[in-house]
Parts: sequence; C-alpha cells; structure tokens
Amino acid sequence: MRPGRIAHWLGVSAPTVSIGLRRLRRDGWIEIGADRSVTLTSPGDTAATALVRRHRLVETWLTEILGMDWAAAHTEACRLAPAFSDGVLGRLDASLGRPVTCPHGHAIPGRTAPYGTLVTLAAVEPGARAVVRRISEILEHESLQILNDLSAHGVRAGVTVTVEEGGTAGHVGVMVGEDSERPLWLTPASARLIWVEADRLSRRESRLVE
Repeated sequence: MRPGRIAHWLGVSAPTVSIGLRRLRRDGWIEIGADRSVTLTSPGDTAATALVRRHRLVETWLTEILGMDWAAAHTEACRLAPAFSDGVLGRLDASLGRPVTCPHGHAIPGRTAPYGTLVTLAAVEPGARAVVRRISEILEHESLQILNDLSAHGVRAGVTVTVEEGGTAGHVGVMVGEDSERPLWLTPASARLIWVEADRLSRRESRLVE
C-alpha cells in the first residue's frame, strides 16, 4: 500500500501520513520501498494481526450480542476496540464461542474460514444462486452506504442470494429469498467486492478458477 491510499482511508492529509510512516519505520514496524510502497516488518505484522483480531471480535460482539447492524458495528469497533484489555478481549472471545469469522465473513486471525474457493459476485451468471461469504474490507472503509444497503436487503455472510437479470451498464441484481419485493442493484465495482460460493460462473471466471 502507498501513502496516498493510506491518507484516503484515514481521511487525513498526505503530510500527516508521511510523518506517521517515518515514525513507524524508525521504530521497526514497517519498511518503505524505493517506489514508496509500505510493507510490514515481522514485528509489524504481528502487531497488525493482533489489532485485526481485536477489531473483528469487537465487531462480532456488537452485532451478535448488542444487535447492531454491520455498518454501524464497524464504525463503533474502530472506536471501542483499542480500549479493551487483552484479558477482557479473551473473555469476550470465549463468551462468543470463539467465532471463526467476523460479521463481514473475514477470518478471525489464527482461525480458518469455513469456506473454500470464492469468486466475486460479478462473476455469477444471471439466474444462478450463490452463498455470500465475505464482504471486502474496501467496502467497510469506503462505502458504508453500500453496507447499509446490503444490510437493508438482508445480504450478509452466510445468506443465499439469486442473481437477477435485467441490469443496465453491467449492474448486478441480487435477491434474498423468493419473497423479496425487489432486487438490490450493485455496480460492477461493488459486485467485485463481494465474494461468494456460486452454482454457476460466467465463462470467463470459470477459466480463471480452473
């Protein structure tokens, strides 16, 4: 990842990110390449993994126990997760039954996600059914409105959807169950950020998977 992308995700200025990156490199958490790409060192990777685990467990607690929708849970977890001590986090994990994935379908670090090869929703043929398994973290960071739309239509990890025909400009429509009043139409870019296990793939995607 490059500094400009980090600044965009964090909503801060590029100089602010540059200062922070220099401190992280000084302390041995990251390396900065000649092309300005940023990679984690081994200690940095360990620390980042711990932070991701913390965030995903708190997200799971907020959705499964407190009943928050997953868009709001992501935002709240960003605020709350750093305040949890390791001891409290361990008890939280145990009380949740040691979940394997977070509400968006990402594996909790140290655990194996319960699904096989995934493809993007954009690759599924119209009329085919697919099980939603994972929502890209890009949507979590950049498109909370889409997360809200997915939640409002019942599209979440573990749900079976049917891909609809009739979209314009390559849009992908999804329906949850037979009683849905109308499909949720997603742009091709958004549909490529939702990962599923599908019955049938487009010919192009089938070749890529093979």
